[in-house]
Amino acid sequence: MKQKKSLKKVGMTLPKHLQHINVHAAGIDIGSRSHFVAVPEGADEKPVREFSGFTGDLERMVEWLISCGVTTVAMESTGIYWIPVFEILESRGLEVKLVNARHVKNVPGRKSDVLDCQWLQQLHTYGLLRGAFLPVEQVCTLRAYVRQRAMLVRSAASYIQRMQKALAQMNLQLHNVVTDITGMTGMRIIKAILGGERTPDVLAAMRDRRCKNSATTIARSLQGSYRPEHLFSLRQAVELYEFHQEKIADCDRQILEQLKSFDAQNAPNDAPPSSVDEALQRMSGVDLTSINGIDTNTALKILAEIGTDMTRWKTAKHFASWLGLSPGTKVSGGKVLSSATKPVANKAASAFRMAAFTLFNSNSALGAYLRRQRARLGAPKAITATAHKLARLVYAMIKQGTAYVDAGQEYYEKRYRSRVIQNMKRKAQELGFELVAIQGATIPA
Repeated sequence: MKQKKSLKKVGMTLPKHLQHINVHAAGIDIGSRSHFVAVPEGADEKPVREFSGFTGDLERMVEWLISCGVTTVAMESTGIYWIPVFEILESRGLEVKLVNARHVKNVPGRKSDVLDCQWLQQLHTYGLLRGAFLPVEQVCTLRAYVRQRAMLVRSAASYIQRMQKALAQMNLQLHNVVTDITGMTGMRIIKAILGGERTPDVLAAMRDRRCKNSATTIARSLQGSYRPEHLFSLRQAVELYEFHQEKIADCDRQILEQLKSFDAQNAPNDAPPSSVDEALQRMSGVDLTSINGIDTNTALKILAEIGTDMTRWKTAKHFASWLGLSPGTKVSGGKVLSSATKPVANKAASAFRMAAFTLFNSNSALGAYLRRQRARLGAPKAITATAHKLARLVYAMIKQGTAYVDAGQEYYEKRYRSRVIQNMKRKAQELGFELVAIQGATIPA
């Protein structure tokens, strides 16, 4: 108060960054059992209150906030406990900012739930908090289905390993002669074994004609000891694997139905899409699978995480930074201390990295770029650099509605060679020399 009076005497005002921007702001410290809520001083006799995590208590919390005149709320993204609070606050018309816990650290040595919610309220009052990215509700629903499917795929993979373990314990080397034991040949043989068939030649005759190994080789791999305890483990692993496949199919149907809702909103008079690939193309307006390394499943993961509204990021650089694919800027005293990418648990970034990983043997321009970066930086950094390039391509395609055309490996190599020659000419001129091409020399590709 003394500071404000002294400022008034000399006719000065507080700087804009120190003025109260959000006067009716509240802060919530999220917990697993209860939440601590702070409102502005004077809004209530008890400006900090604790509410349990039960739905009825959350309803009382919202009523209290509204009675205190609160219009905007800031809270940390703690685990998954923030989701019910966020949904109930947003449903009552309050503006909710979900902030990163790393960005709102309090003064070291002062840590309590009460201080945390007051600190959030204070920072939000001065407008010093940025809300985290949250897609629209329609995209959030799609994201939930896609993440559920990914969880089922991981679980199904564990039962494939258990099938392999049971077969190996019986010394049945099926995985050495068949590329995928869950393929047509592998499942035929495994089902026959569980049905009681033990003759190697009969089992090998079930191979698909496209199988690389001969029936004789497969028969040799199926000579083992069919112990009952291992057969029991194999049977359970197969049943659980097939159960997960059924649930994955259910997720696929639900994902397609959710994608149809996007199409009904964009083009209500058109016939609904018949496949996920068609639905994704209608949803985004472009064919992301035209980019080398991005298939339908990868495009689905990316769009389920980021949506189609690219205006949430100002530029492609902002988008890549949000993904955690941009180089860091840790500089002190004019010296670069580190340029490592920041650690971000971003599922869209993981999808971009996985797409980049598949380009090592690609004859495309992106494949050539990845291999050149690997020779210069090593494989991990090369994958991140290529994922960064993929992210910028996706951003430009969705935002501008343009198509991607691969220039090819040869075009990329020519451009790279041209840049190298120009740099060498510039260096030679700076040192007082002139770069001259050798007549008749063959330039390596």
